[in-house]
Amino acid sequence: MSKEKAQARREHLARMRAEQKRKERRSALLMWGIGGLVVIVLVGLVGFYVINDQAQKSLTGVKTFAYKGSEHTWEKVAYTEAPPAGGPHNYYWQNCGIYDQPIHNEHGVHSLEHGAVWITYRPGLPQGDVDTLKSLASSDFMLLSPYEGLKSDVVVSSWNHQLALNGADDPRLPAYIKKYKQNPTYTPEFGAACDRGIGTTSAQQALPAPDPSVGPATEPSAAPSTMPSAAPSTMPSTEPSAAPSPAAS
Repeated sequence: MSKEKAQARREHLARMRAEQKRKERRSALLMWGIGGLVVIVLVGLVGFYVINDQAQKSLTGVKTFAYKGSEHTWEKVAYTEAPPAGGPHNYYWQNCGIYDQPIHNEHGVHSLEHGAVWITYRPGLPQGDVDTLKSLASSDFMLLSPYEGLKSDVVVSSWNHQLALNGADDPRLPAYIKKYKQNPTYTPEFGAACDRGIGTTSAQQALPAPDPSVGPATEPSAAPSTMPSAAPSTMPSTEPSAAPSPAAS
């Protein structure tokens, strides 16, 4: 009888050990399964974020045109696009910088020909959004100005390229600037200046009168000294700070 009991006890212990091993295997499989599921979820989330981020920054919505460079005119131009993204333009370019009032299309287009990116926004845009645009436009070869009649809150343009944006925080805006600003592939006059030109708004000064010294095949190196050409952010006051001293007799 004792032998039978001992045998039964050994069999019972063997079953317990086998059951314990099965539980351990199930626990390990469960842990591996949960871990694998977590990894799959994380990979999916990262992939979704990357794809969504790339989609938001995609520049597939950019419109392209085929305007030729170096077409100068003293006349006011009736552009097809508003704002324009190329075409005939004034002999003098707009100084790159930030303007709180509209500028002449003809000067702005000339700046595009030199490799500038021109951000335009709908008048009345909230100040916080305007401040965001000013931050983006604070670097060189950038133009910023309000523009009447925009179909979107913000439109960004460069020579032969243009993109309507959803707002100042649209992630495509910095991507556009990075791609098109002073891009030698798209800039007809790459290396040309974006200063020493016109520093006034359209309300401050009319388009310049024809200059006989500037021929159709030439481009001035700077605006004439009789025209204000200071950068918009540092434009001096037109009023003197003090009355002039009497002339010596």
